Amino acid sequence: MTSESGAPERSTADETKPLTVTAAALEVVLDVRAGEDDPANTALRVAITGSNMTDFTYALDLAPISDQAPDDLVYAQGEKGELTVIVPRASVENMTGAVLDVAAVGSGGLVIRNPNPPDPLAGFDLELTGELPQKVQAVLDQAINPALASHGGYAALVDIDGSVVHVTMGGGCQGCAASAMTLRDGIKKMLLAALPEITDVVDATDHAAGENPFYTEAPV
Repeated sequence: MTSESGAPERSTADETKPLTVTAAALEVVLDVRAGEDDPANTALRVAITGSNMTDFTYALDLAPISDQAPDDLVYAQGEKGELTVIVPRASVENMTGAVLDVAAVGSGGLVIRNPNPPDPLAGFDLELTGELPQKVQAVLDQAINPALASHGGYAALVDIDGSVVHVTMGGGCQGCAASAMTLRDGIKKMLLAALPEITDVVDATDHAAGENPFYTEAPV
């Protein structure tokens, strides 16, 4: 979700209850909470701990309601207010409008769907000097490739055609089924945010040549 200027917009949902817990997720959380020593006085605490190239990262844990900090946001979820939710004040803005839900029916896993995009350059103090190729390489070296390295991958500059940057993805990213999303939601966003003179980022990778087992060619 972006504004007309291209800057990320924040959700306009109710900041007094930034995270909504669906009925399915509530059932999962209450079932886990039932194993606590004092379930009725135990809250679900949800905090944003950082972000990766595309999404925020979170910490979810059960804690005594009395452990809340003075500026924490504390509210009830469920038709009868069965679950107390605690959100640290520092997480409220970026979590407003988010939904805690089950990842898949019957899976028991939980997922947070957040309409607020993280700042792709948050936490990076980039040093961008020289011509455009040098600047692109600096963003790759300082911000993008350290994140991709944790998955065994990397991105490399292939060419610059006017204001369009062509990159290739290698290692664990070549042939990976998620690589298109990584390029679109991660690499592209970071390059466009860091270098306004760029208008597009194109994936020049030959994914069919990759050895990653997640890649499958479309049937003929």
